[in-house]
Amino acid sequence: MARIKIQIPDTGLIPVIQIKVRIDDINYGNHLSNDAYLKYMHEARLQYFARMGYSEMNLAGTSVIMGDAAIVFKKECHHGDVLEIYAGAAEFGIRSFDMYYRFIRLSDSAIVCEAKTGMVCYNYQAAATEAVPTEFINKANGLS
Repeated sequence: MARIKIQIPDTGLIPVIQIKVRIDDINYGNHLSNDAYLKYMHEARLQYFARMGYSEMNLAGTSVIMGDAAIVFKKECHHGDVLEIYAGAAEFGIRSFDMYYRFIRLSDSAIVCEAKTGMVCYNYQAAATEAVPTEFINKANGLS
């Protein structure tokens, strides 16, 4: 079986949120469920955008939708574990960019998960994709 490999950029990830694993995020195997990781990534992305003064509905004048997601699980997490999630944007295309996430368990500093979501800039009124705003690219790259 071919495994997904995610190459997280060396720079640009910032700590955006700490989350304590809740009991309703645990699956039948008694560890953090895969769908919970997607929810945590969504929250981390919202916090990342908010730090720059944006939201998913107003990213420097456009909106974003998720085009794809990839998650690489490295270690199990259990109820009560506290995770610090790092996030950052990179790999800017004309109409899309990638968001990267790294989950660190605070009790032992272990990387428990690395993930990526492909984000597409989208105009909901026109039902069409739009260019990634230069303002956002500059902020994400630390240029403004």
